[in-house]
Amino acid sequence: MTPIEKSTFSRWVPLLAAAAIGALLLAGVILSRNQDREALPSPLIGKPAPAFDLPVLHDASYRISSRDLLGEPYLMNVWGSWCPECRVEHPVLTRFAETKRVRVVGYNLKDEREDALRWLEQFGNLYFVVLTDYSGETALDWGIYGAPETFLVDAKGVVRWKHVGTVTEQILDDEVIPLLDRMDAES
Repeated sequence: MTPIEKSTFSRWVPLLAAAAIGALLLAGVILSRNQDREALPSPLIGKPAPAFDLPVLHDASYRISSRDLLGEPYLMNVWGSWCPECRVEHPVLTRFAETKRVRVVGYNLKDEREDALRWLEQFGNLYFVVLTDYSGETALDWGIYGAPETFLVDAKGVVRWKHVGTVTEQILDDEVIPLLDRMDAES
């Protein structure tokens, strides 16, 4: 390479580096718009739900264990009064719970009891029962890392479905209801 060619090439190196960084940033922006990024696979799918024994929000002296819920499927919705997206999905889940297709169990995560009760009083209590996990220790067994998250557990206590993020009408229609139909057909 002649000194002139070397000088010309040196001028293009910063421009090429900037273009490469810009391409990476653009790819990141495009990938972050993926609508399905909340569809994280769970290692619990097809396996027994982690055992739990948690106090009930409305009466902390009363506890519900995972064995107490066996016999019928349930949709377990992880929520908290501190969670803005929980407020968004609450009317959707309320309409679904009103169909009485399946028990909807609330899993109140890392919340203050008074805040959770106030939130339910303000927006309505759609839940069959509300479990509380103040420390979040049981949530670790379930692989829960935030709210909202929702699980469908069958009558035998096997996790059949998990969704991270806001549950919408479309998700219920496209995923939950067909899965409930299949579970009904299996039983």
